[in-house]
Amino acid sequence: MSMPAFVPVGPWPANFGDAMSARPAGVLLTGGASRRMGCDKALIEVGGVPNALRLAGALGQVAGPLVEVGPGRSGLPAVSEKPPGAGPLVALCAGWEALVARGYSGPALVVACDLLFVTAKSLAVLAGWPGVSSAVPVAGGWPQPLCARWSAADMEVARELVAAGERSMKALLAQAAVELLSEAVWPGDPRRVFADADTPEDLSRFGLAPSRAPARSSAKHTR
Repeated sequence: MSMPAFVPVGPWPANFGDAMSARPAGVLLTGGASRRMGCDKALIEVGGVPNALRLAGALGQVAGPLVEVGPGRSGLPAVSEKPPGAGPLVALCAGWEALVARGYSGPALVVACDLLFVTAKSLAVLAGWPGVSSAVPVAGGWPQPLCARWSAADMEVARELVAAGERSMKALLAQAAVELLSEAVWPGDPRRVFADADTPEDLSRFGLAPSRAPARSSAKHTR
């Protein structure tokens, strides 16, 4: 099975990649269908700012170059996996393919846009974690692979998994060389730092409101 293709959502800046340094690249995932939420999760306002924009700003403080995988909600250079809606593992690979196509070969700091309270401080822990292994936080006893620093080697593992038909992040966790980071290393309450929102009830629990943009329709996918 061949790798799903990725396509640019809009024009890419000619100087993309000029920010390459010892920092990891950043990949922001904004392309979920948001069926249960009923609105576009990337546009939910946190602190008066659409979350995609807020997370792009946080990523920009600790990572670069940056790419969005999704419809272009963050102001970052954006690509979309093709076909869209194939799930976060495919989206992760689409971001990686875009970075590699422009000459990048280091680790990638990945964040999903349904994480409401991830900050630059928490991302800095991941960006600066020592060693070359992938660094995946644990919160409430569960790994958080969609807010993690993935090594280039493990991103290649992800590509192989997708090419073989896998669509689950669990498959990547099972095969990657991952260092799991305990809750003790995170600034603030890790259960809040890594809290995500899938339904309007989740938003209400956090004192937030749905965005006015309807959810996007896409093909069924498996997490």
